[in-house]
Amino acid sequence: MSRMEKRTLGTGSAALEVSAEGLGCMGMSEFYGTSDEGEAIATIDRAIELGVTFFDTADMYGPFTNEKLVGKALARHRDRVVLATKFANVRGENGEFLGIRGDAEYVRSACDASLARLGVDHIDLYYQHRVDKTVPIEETVGAMKELVEAGKVRHLGLSEASPETIRRAHAVHPITALQTEYSLWSRDPEDTILPTVRELGIGFVAYSPLGRGFLSGQIRSLDDLAENDFRRHNPRFQGENFQRNIDLVESVESIAREKGVTAGQLALAWVLAQGKDIVPIPGTKRVTYLEENAAAAGIELTAEDLTSLDEAFPKGATAGDRYPSMSTIDQ
Repeated sequence: MSRMEKRTLGTGSAALEVSAEGLGCMGMSEFYGTSDEGEAIATIDRAIELGVTFFDTADMYGPFTNEKLVGKALARHRDRVVLATKFANVRGENGEFLGIRGDAEYVRSACDASLARLGVDHIDLYYQHRVDKTVPIEETVGAMKELVEAGKVRHLGLSEASPETIRRAHAVHPITALQTEYSLWSRDPEDTILPTVRELGIGFVAYSPLGRGFLSGQIRSLDDLAENDFRRHNPRFQGENFQRNIDLVESVESIAREKGVTAGQLALAWVLAQGKDIVPIPGTKRVTYLEENAAAAGIELTAEDLTSLDEAFPKGATAGDRYPSMSTIDQ
């Protein structure tokens, strides 16, 4: 297949060129069943061969082990890739969740810890993973700005932030990217988030563009998920919600068959078609799924295709909340 096209996140001094699709690395270490470091590294190597240059991790994944894995896998490719990581979700050594921190002292210490685990001298894109509602965003982004000035970080990002928070943050230092869940089954950003970032010239990074794997059509029952898979506790995978969402996916599968592509590829192509300022980061830990996802970047959707998908999967049709608790989302 041809080399993947590039897209630009942010504008002016905040502009950052990345591949049209990135690779979400979270599942290589936690949340989605068992991990296999050898397969994970092979997946990252194959991604680079296919033109993927944008890799997404966070300090909380593992916890702490995903950054080490990604840093190890990317060490010999460092000058060819864009490395993004995140801070703010605080976890203990045993994996316990200890809240959210955005105070300046924590920002500085979290960055130094990530640099050490990744084995790099700078982070290309550093996100606040979740907004700390007890700390003014000006303090958090002010500390992140100091990291840029110190050469430890090149570009700044936010994740799951509200329009007001985005505006206030952008006034302190140009924000390159806003990362939020976005897919056929999570279209909330279209209401206020996408208009805000487009007005400000901020790029949009779509995580879970395959609806946590649901839109791939590979999940037909909870038995398809490992015992320790966090999706078992996700409202969209529970009870009646599960069956209603399966029905929606089946309508996507039927359109995909007509186009000669997989449901997952169609779902990714849909995200890519929403604007050149949007970069999806489908996550996988297997080479086969990586290859399937990367091929979606070459799929052209017609106006008729997009209309059919809108009719098959109307905005707001998905049953259930995105998380068991939405309290950590800055709304």
